[in-house]
Amino acid sequence: MSTEHEGRIKVGISIGDIHGIGPEVVIKALSDNRITQVCTPIIYGNSKVISHYRKTLSLQEFNFNTIRSIQEIIPRKVNLINCWEEELKIEMGVASTVNGVYAMKSLEAATNDLKSGFIDALVTAPIDKHSIAPEGGFSGHTEYLAKAFDTSDYLMFLVSGNLRVALVTGHVPVSKIAPLITKERIKQKLNVMIKSLKRDFGIRKPRIAVLGLNPHAGDSGVIGNEDRDIIAPTVKEAFAAGLLVFGPYSSDGFFGKGQQEKFDAVLAMYHDQGLIPFKTLAFENGVNFTAGLPIVRTSPDHGVAYDIAGKGIASESSIREAIYTAVDIVNRRVDYDEVNEKPLAFGKLTGER
Repeated sequence: MSTEHEGRIKVGISIGDIHGIGPEVVIKALSDNRITQVCTPIIYGNSKVISHYRKTLSLQEFNFNTIRSIQEIIPRKVNLINCWEEELKIEMGVASTVNGVYAMKSLEAATNDLKSGFIDALVTAPIDKHSIAPEGGFSGHTEYLAKAFDTSDYLMFLVSGNLRVALVTGHVPVSKIAPLITKERIKQKLNVMIKSLKRDFGIRKPRIAVLGLNPHAGDSGVIGNEDRDIIAPTVKEAFAAGLLVFGPYSSDGFFGKGQQEKFDAVLAMYHDQGLIPFKTLAFENGVNFTAGLPIVRTSPDHGVAYDIAGKGIASESSIREAIYTAVDIVNRRVDYDEVNEKPLAFGKLTGER
């Protein structure tokens, strides 16, 4: 990772559901001084809410600088922008549409600064979709940001070290998955994945494994036709075009044998097919990255966890990794874009043609 931009990268953090574990894990993660050595974090929330959590959870060592706008930030310090002034009753672990209202205020403020180029990346603390849907009319952060940045070619990418798992379909009912598995959709996701692996992760010739839809990848049509008639031909076409794409693999045997270690990324057909093995292997340190957007957005790979909110036991590992991953990707994009602005010069330097 290039260190040229470290410390100057501004990472916005939307506070998420104020009754979930978001405020707690944000405070815990940003209490680690190593984060301010690589970026300047800006919390989009409310100083009274953060102070309440700091006091209730005995996290008094956490300090932050309250500002009115992004122009007032202090580099290499934790900054907080007040997105609302009213005082709220904090009920940790309690779902409410009120939570959705303030989660949206935070997200909208952070997104506006992201659009204006005032911050370099966004890390989103978890929201409760039931609380936020009446307010925002959408199913999650990914869809909101895709709409905000007018992007249709995006990809849910779960990452942890060298383990990277992406999805062809996301938050859709199981009964509706099969009709969505088309050649066009798989090609689209593969294209987004390959571009991201090159630009965001620095992998020049990525190797990708594609999972099948049905048990045993369809058993040559015995258990469904999608693997034989849709997925396998698409993989074959991609490979014939010079892409290192292989499959379809039966997902149980694939992860059971540790085959994911032979690839730079895995493309799963649906949510649980990809997320169950991913979270089994990387629950504490997994990061959700939205590939394909013109901006960098990451999040922890867990939800609001109302059942443990306010108990002081929520782990900050995932959101800490989300912050570091966002910084890494910003740096890699800068380096990649600088190199590819002058491809001839790069070729001469390395001896490539």
